[in-house]
Amino acid sequence: MGATRVKCPTCRREVDWSTCEFRPFCSDRCRLIDLGAWLTEKHAIADDASATGDPAAEESDPLLR
Repeated sequence: MGATRVKCPTCRREVDWSTCEFRPFCSDRCRLIDLGAWLTEKHAIADDASATGDPAAEESDPLLR
């Protein structure tokens, strides 16, 4: 059985999962690019209140104020 190959989520380059130090990324550069996207909110995890568009749910959540 061969080594598992995965694509880097940032640049889509194929890397060997078992030997890549920065997995799932191919390099530290790609890892930092992804981190920057999360920090500048280009990537985000949707919450239930914003997905439904329910303003009452948003008002009841203290983290969304």
